[in-house]
Amino acid sequence: MSLAHGHYDVVIVGGGHAGAQAAVSLRQRDFAGTIAIIGEESDPPYERPPLSKEYLALEKPFERILIRPRAFWSDRKIDLHLGQRVTHVDPTGHIVTLQNGTTVSYGSLIWATGGHPRRLTCAGQDLVGVHGVRTRADVDRMVKELDAVRRVVVIGGGYIGLEAAAVLTKLGKSVTVLEAQDRVLARVAGEPLSRFYEAEHRSHGVDIRLGATVECIEGRDGAACGVRLQSGEILPCEMVIVGIGIVPAVEPLLAAGADGGNGVNVDEFCQTTLADIFAIGDCAAHRNAFADGALIRLESVQNANDQATTVAKALTGVLEPYTAVPWFWSNQYDLKLQTIGLSTGHNQIVTRGDPATRAFSILYLRDSHVIALDCVNMVKDYVHGRSLVTTAAVVAAEKLADTTIPLKSLA
Repeated sequence: MSLAHGHYDVVIVGGGHAGAQAAVSLRQRDFAGTIAIIGEESDPPYERPPLSKEYLALEKPFERILIRPRAFWSDRKIDLHLGQRVTHVDPTGHIVTLQNGTTVSYGSLIWATGGHPRRLTCAGQDLVGVHGVRTRADVDRMVKELDAVRRVVVIGGGYIGLEAAAVLTKLGKSVTVLEAQDRVLARVAGEPLSRFYEAEHRSHGVDIRLGATVECIEGRDGAACGVRLQSGEILPCEMVIVGIGIVPAVEPLLAAGADGGNGVNVDEFCQTTLADIFAIGDCAAHRNAFADGALIRLESVQNANDQATTVAKALTGVLEPYTAVPWFWSNQYDLKLQTIGLSTGHNQIVTRGDPATRAFSILYLRDSHVIALDCVNMVKDYVHGRSLVTTAAVVAAEKLADTTIPLKSLA
């Protein structure tokens, strides 16, 4: 869709979960002004989590991961301007400039750009067969190549890398996961969960390499043919997946004078330091009560949706601080991991149930207060454990570990 006119009451930059939910919430709250979403991708807003799971596995076609049916946006008078990137923000004139030179003025601006996959610093990043997993186009390129792929090297042992490894293993590929730290999921989980998932992947034939540092990606005729480690070992492969995090896409806002660094800083109402400009989702750095007030970015659908709702309320006259409890999930093989809270800063871990049964929970405590749970195939613990996290409950470790005591009775 071309730009129908040069001004909107609300311009949303970014067509992911956060941007889409901001527009949806505004209309749900009877906001009658004009709304535009300017998205860098050519597709209408779609769900990101399935990209490394059901979409890569060819279990869900694209139409089934759309956030809303295609007709929804025009029906709600939300203009989608796709395949467009905002390169400049003029906060004084309330104007954004697109890469094609088009300018659009706004009453309020919502920055919801997420981020771009962090690139390796070594040679070989741009060879054919080297992929990130951030967009539909990324995964479509991978799928097109898969028939000719026998061996895959996944660089990064976080959720994206492990989810992709699980899918590709099920598709019959030989997969090696390289993690620079001494355990997978080191940034987001305690050691017991890391060791459990390492064992699970190894039991499915995945070669997990810990403390592995990549020197470069080897190429032949413009295509990846192997990954060279600093040890000198070369791992032959036809595909490389790089899952080492994202770089928040906030350069135009920072250039316009917004406070930030690792993302753009926002207050409890998701407002930046620039007038009438908000930021939400993966790119927004905020002080989070569940991280002991630390300034953090949360890369989750929950955070994107809840911050979008916070801004929609603010723009319709209701100032409610963002206070949502963080939650996440990951599907690998037949394991459903559900996380509530943030385990960062924990100084005690309680295991509830036996990991050998593949159904157990791990509770994280800081100074005797419950701050987070990781629940593997334990939906009941996840549901009942929420109140322990939201109240920072103080519960004896032996009670938390006792599976005969329901967590809801301990809140």
